[in-house]
Amino acid sequence: MNSKSKHEKYVIVISYDAFSQDNWEMASQQPNLSKLIGNGAWTTKLKSVYPTLTYVIHTSYVTGVYPNKHGIYHNNPFQPFIPEEDQSWHWFRRDIKVRTVYEEAMKRGMKVAGILWPVSGKASIQYNMPEIKAIKNENQALKILKNGSPFYSMRMEYKYGRYRKGVEQPYLDDFSTMCAVDTIKRKKPNLLLLHLIELDDTKHALGTKGEHIEQAIRRMDKRLGDLMHAVEEAGIKEHTTFIVVGDHGQLDVRYKVYLNRLLKDNGLIYEENGEMRWRAYVQGAGGAAYLHVREGDPEAQVRALEVLERALAEDRYGIESIFGRNELDGLHVDNAFHYMLEAKEGYAFEDAADEPIIVDLHQGGIKYATHGYSPNKPNYTSVLVISGEAVKNQFELGEVEVIDIAPTIATILGINFTDCDGRALTDIFKTNGVTV
Repeated sequence: MNSKSKHEKYVIVISYDAFSQDNWEMASQQPNLSKLIGNGAWTTKLKSVYPTLTYVIHTSYVTGVYPNKHGIYHNNPFQPFIPEEDQSWHWFRRDIKVRTVYEEAMKRGMKVAGILWPVSGKASIQYNMPEIKAIKNENQALKILKNGSPFYSMRMEYKYGRYRKGVEQPYLDDFSTMCAVDTIKRKKPNLLLLHLIELDDTKHALGTKGEHIEQAIRRMDKRLGDLMHAVEEAGIKEHTTFIVVGDHGQLDVRYKVYLNRLLKDNGLIYEENGEMRWRAYVQGAGGAAYLHVREGDPEAQVRALEVLERALAEDRYGIESIFGRNELDGLHVDNAFHYMLEAKEGYAFEDAADEPIIVDLHQGGIKYATHGYSPNKPNYTSVLVISGEAVKNQFELGEVEVIDIAPTIATILGINFTDCDGRALTDIFKTNGVTV
């Protein structure tokens, strides 16, 4: 260990996508996560933001504020009539309206790495391989090079690309972990942001229960072990804090609901001169949805609400609530929206206007789960583990929020990061002054 590293502080944030309270019993008994828990603080009562979508939440992770301030309200910008597989996402740092904790770290001369971290395209992160996807005829490798750190990304691809098979799991998370291990040992970043996705992908594809979930959890624990071993090899174990955080839970879905078909049947979505037009449009977010209304068309809002309120009265459409601004203010939703829809458990909202209104997945033999639901749904919290030499051992945190992550990172690194909606979780530390 060199003399400089003795005095530096290191934080490794592992976003364990879809790691929720229902996974805790098994995951907490795995060899590597159990070590982190034994040497740290934990909770299964981590409350997310609304809607519980990955890009919305990850932006709250690094800004410490709710979506009505940071500006990322959905994974995708609004793109009516474009199939989801062809849509752009909020890939780029420029879409975030406020400062981030990683930029504040860099201002203090610290090194930062980001590996498949959402909403980090073209961010000024020194070692950046952003989460970004080629669409239509784009080239995946070139898109990453263009929007990340080109030499760093090329080196990672050259060394470990052969282990990856596109976005197929478990190979993608194995690749990301190899890149993180290499980066820890060679670069010793003060802050590393790593997004691991296999558990989320598995739940979406096969549901929230079964051997497939147990296998994904075991593989994830192996990855945690690889990262912990890398920290030891880098000689920075005593000064490193691990943050393992789940962004949302998932709920099993039987029915996909296409509310835009209802709006189309009522003339609010229509074809004109060979092109689809809309006066009102529902942007699905899995367990939630936004109602968009054409600006300057108050009649469309009235008519759309009439349609949706009639649907609310019928159980088969799966609408649990229509939230107005009073409810949305309490959920810290962007002020641009006047209404949102919340789905019942077992239902999810999709965009297409030309599908049947209700599709029963079980009739087609399909298992599926998703997220997006209100963070106030029962038993829908996520998991947080913070572990390091300065953290109390086996300390149960209780109720915390995803907006608490950024100010806690800042406190560990000794960064002034006030003016957050969240709070630094100072109760976890062995002493009032954090000495990592």
